[in-house]
Order: sequence, then structure tokens, then C-alpha cells
Amino acid sequence: MLKNTSPHILDVDNVSKSFAGKPAVKNVSFTVAPGEIVGFLGPNGAGKTTTLRMALGLIAPGSGSVKLFGGPPGPSAFGRVGFLPEERGMYGKIKARNGIAHIACLNGMKRRDALKQADDMLERYGLGDAKHKKIKTLSKGMAQKVQLIAAIAHDPEFLILDEPFSGLDPVNQKLLETMVREIADRGRTIIFSTHVMEHAERLCDKIVLLSQGEKIFDGTLKQALAHAPRRLEIETPDAKAKTVFMPLADQITRDGDTYKIELRPDKEARHVLAASVKAKLNLIRFEPEKASLHEAFVNLVGPNVKHVGKGEKS
Repeated sequence: MLKNTSPHILDVDNVSKSFAGKPAVKNVSFTVAPGEIVGFLGPNGAGKTTTLRMALGLIAPGSGSVKLFGGPPGPSAFGRVGFLPEERGMYGKIKARNGIAHIACLNGMKRRDALKQADDMLERYGLGDAKHKKIKTLSKGMAQKVQLIAAIAHDPEFLILDEPFSGLDPVNQKLLETMVREIADRGRTIIFSTHVMEHAERLCDKIVLLSQGEKIFDGTLKQALAHAPRRLEIETPDAKAKTVFMPLADQITRDGDTYKIELRPDKEARHVLAASVKAKLNLIRFEPEKASLHEAFVNLVGPNVKHVGKGEKS
């Protein structure tokens, strides 16, 4: 096993990849540090899956380099990485516990230990009754949880999840989020790709955003949210309110005594409050709206990019 001498679990440096002459990834660089949960975001077709496959060494970059645990991806990282691919593919006729144990054995566990681990984890995540059921007989949500358990049964240091929430109903999405958070709480490092911003907003420390094969943002969740429109909802009966708000707003809509304000980039909610106090407005309600990662995403990527699709590769 290669000792990691790098401060990063993953270091992607200026990688590019084309297929049949068509660029899929263009000069992308980012790092993943130990203990981080990184959201790898972008519209369908942005290059997320191609980049993750290069990170794992499943395909070679056309240019640039990848370091995993400080060295090239491949046998040196054996057993240290768990991978949930976008294409779910556990053998349908195998029983849940045997499928999990098989993957764990491929990652270096002894079969007896792998079977015990499979049984323990199926019980822990509410699937104990399914351990002797064939994968093909399980619901999509149950099968997806089984495949995630298979990816983590050997307790990898680094977990790579490619569109883990795709196709799940809201209940199973929430259960999967809980599993991801529990893994992170054990000090493991996680990167997951998605085009659904809500999952990243609830789980991530850091955001890397791709669009059309290029990186367009790399930073903390807080830094990403700074790109979202900042809005306030204010209720006041004062007729002069709109005049007070206009110098501070890019957009104002009014419904009776309620004003919805989109702030100018150089203004904050405190500026509106200070102006309201100075003008002696009778404020009944002053409510800043929580910034949305989805709106930050739209601002960064552009409103005309297709955000969600079916059957598209990314």
C-alpha cells in the first residue's frame, strides 16, 4: 500500500479528455482533502462521470495528471477507495449479503469477515430482512442501498459516489443522505456527483462545479451561496417604502403592503434595515430569504443550460 505523502486524498491537475475528437473534460483541476465532503456538481453532460473515472484510473486523461493518495491511481490505492458507479450493476441473481461480501472480498477482506460485515451493515441500515433475497427482487431504493453498502463494507478511506441519488424517491433520498453523513462522521472522505443542488446544500463542505467540461467554480458552500441572489421580504404600510428601497435593490415587487426585494450585489440586508430605520418606516415584518444553491448554480452556469435530464451521460 502506497503511503500518502500529499496533503490531499485526490489531486486532479489540469486534466482533459476527448472522445471521438469531442472534448468531454477541458483543463479541470481540483483537490479533495482528508475528511471533506465534496459535491461534484454540474448539469447532465458536464463531464462529471468522465472526471471521476479518470480520478479512479479507470480511464487515462488525454492530458494532465491525477494523484490518488499521493500517487497514480491504480493498484497502490487497492482497498482504500469505495466506488458507487452511476450505472448500477450488481448481479441480479445474487443474494444481497453475498453481493456485498463479494465486493468486500475484491477489496481485500477475508470471506468470513466480509459475510459478517455484510450481515451487520444490512441490519444497521434496516435491510436485515433482505439479506437472503436476490438483488433483482428488491425495490430500486433497497437495491441502491445494498450497492452503497457494498461500496463501503471494507471501510474505505475515500468514497466516490457517482449520482447516488438518481432515480430514488424522496424517502430513499433522505435515507441515503443519512448514510452518507454517518460515513463522514467516521472521518472518511467523500466526493459525490449530482445535478440536484439540494443534496449538496445539505451535505457538502466544498463545491466543485463543472459546465460543458470546464470547471467554473471551486470553493466552500458559503462561497458558492454568495453567488445566489439575495432577497428580502418586507411588510410595511408606509407609502414611501418603495422610494426608500429603490437605491438598494436590483428588483422590487409589491403585493399590498408586502415588498419582495432582490438586493444589488454591493448591498446587504443591514443596509436596507438601516435605511428603513433612518426613514422611520413602520416595519411589520423584515425577513431575509435564505440563499439557494440552485440559484447560485443558475447564476454561475447560466439560465439556458439544461440542468436535469433523463438518460444522459455526464
